[in-house]
Amino acid sequence: KRGMLETCLFCRTPLFEDVATANAYLQKRVDAKDPAALSSRGNQYYYGSYGFEHDLPRATELWTEAAKLGNIEAQYALAFNFFDGRGVPHDEEKALWYLEKAAMQGQVDARHKLGWLEHDNGNRGRAVRHYLISAKMGLEKSLFAIKDMFAAGRASKEEYAEALREYQNAVEETKSPER
Repeated sequence: KRGMLETCLFCRTPLFEDVATANAYLQKRVDAKDPAALSSRGNQYYYGSYGFEHDLPRATELWTEAAKLGNIEAQYALAFNFFDGRGVPHDEEKALWYLEKAAMQGQVDARHKLGWLEHDNGNRGRAVRHYLISAKMGLEKSLFAIKDMFAAGRASKEEYAEALREYQNAVEETKSPER
């Protein structure tokens, strides 16, 4: 459709003509302590994108500030940094804290990762509950995780059926014309 690539698909504001203009706008939002902007700028430093050099300490600093302000994507990024010891000392306790905080606020991949960790630690019931929640949010890999657990005899037929039903409901909701 005409004009579709000229504005943001969500808020209809005009798109930026170049990276410098976009970075300047984002910096205004960072200066205003916008959690989403802080997280986004952290991503730019982490990946070395949009004209920024890879700078893991700066990315971690920005993500930490965004996480304190409640940004779930920053909390999820910090969880992995603490799990892997990327730019911060390896600290599983902090990693789990950030992962749980993000999951409780609706970060679907964090919820899936908690299921994976519980499964890895032999906590079948908790793993299934985490996977069910993320499958209900439409995460296909959580549905497959429960399917694999069912095939291995570690999840019941009812649990798998519930995950399948909830996943299908989530997918159908995304197709709804009211969305």
